[in-house]
This record gives sequence, structure tokens and C-alpha cells, in this order.
Amino acid sequence: MSANGLTIAVPRGALFAETLDRLDALGVSTAEVRTNDRKLIFRDAGLITMRPSDVPTYVEAGAADLGITGKDVLVEQSDRAVYELLDLGYGHCEMVLATRAGADPAAEALRRLGVVRVATKYPRTAMRHFEAAGHQAEIVEVKGSVELAPLTGLVEAIVDLTASGTTLRENGLVVRATIAASTARLIANPVAHKLRAAAVDEVVSRLRETTSAAGTQASRTR
Repeated sequence: MSANGLTIAVPRGALFAETLDRLDALGVSTAEVRTNDRKLIFRDAGLITMRPSDVPTYVEAGAADLGITGKDVLVEQSDRAVYELLDLGYGHCEMVLATRAGADPAAEALRRLGVVRVATKYPRTAMRHFEAAGHQAEIVEVKGSVELAPLTGLVEAIVDLTASGTTLRENGLVVRATIAASTARLIANPVAHKLRAAAVDEVVSRLRETTSAAGTQASRTR
């Protein structure tokens, strides 16, 4: 069963399990999605699965009516023509600037050279951060383990997403600044939002209820 006949882009990875739990609460059948990590399209459920960074692309193009992805992705892809409808309240993490522990090599590079080298999977977000601070940065885009870059001397700093900071600490890195917070967000294709407004509004309303209930339950367990 799908959500009001809408197609929803679902992010695999860190947001995957909680997203499926929220969809279950809408009455969407996610059993097949949970047990099949190779299949990508689940027509009966109205779901397609992909990397979180691809969700805005599919929603913008109309291949999905709705999608769920992290705020970090939406900030990085701010030029995408999608509507952000709801903060779903899970997948909490932070975009941070980090360097090797000890004397700050990024600050030292800025002092000596006037420019700092920064490795990241989020080049636009990183550049905006340094421009806002009035600093010059050379952005090095990487796809794999960002933490490796400062350890090998490729860069002085990294901009990356972290939930607990454990990976940073295990690699001898420390947070120098928090750039932004991120949680899972519901987004919509503008055309679907207009032409299928009633169906979209119902999904938003029901997800808002489940988000509120989840927040209340989390507060009770603290």
C-alpha cells in the first residue's frame, strides 16, 4: 500500500530505518523494502530507494512526488527546485569544521598564508561558511573518508557531518566550529504539491502527528 498514491523517495543509509518506521505509521507497507537491499523500486508501496544526496534530484525531476533527506543535503543543493515541507525530527547531526587536535592548523594557515585548505563532501556549504567569515579557502572535494585528508597533510581542515563525534575523536580530530544542525526533512516536487495538494497535505499532516508523538515518547524516556 502506498501513501495516498504518491511516490516517495526514501534515503538509504543512516536515515533509512527511522524513515521506514515513519512510513509504517502512515500505513505504507515497508516489509519488502526492509528485507531487500538490492531492489530499488517498490511499486506496490510507492517507494524508490537511493542515496540521500540523490533524493532532491529525483523529486525535482518529478520521478518522485515526495522525498525524505537530510537538511545537510538540502543546504548543499540549495539550487534544487523542491519544497521543504516538514522537519521530521530524527537523524540529528551537525555540520562541523574540524582539524587535528592541538594547535589549530587552520588558524595558523590563515595567519601565515591567508588561505586554508579544506576537504569536504559539501563544497558549497564549506565555501559559504568561509566566505561568511571573510576567510579565503581552497576547497578539496573528496568522496570517501574525509578524516584522512588532514592526517596525510592534504589539507588543514575538514567540513563534515557528525552525529556523535566518535569518528573524529578516533582519528585525532577536534571540532573547531559548528556550522549548522541537520535533521531529516520531507520535501515535495512543486508540480505534485500543486496538482495533488490534498494527498500531499494528508501525508504531511499524518507525518506531523507521528513526529510529534515520537518527540513526546523520546522526552518520556530521557
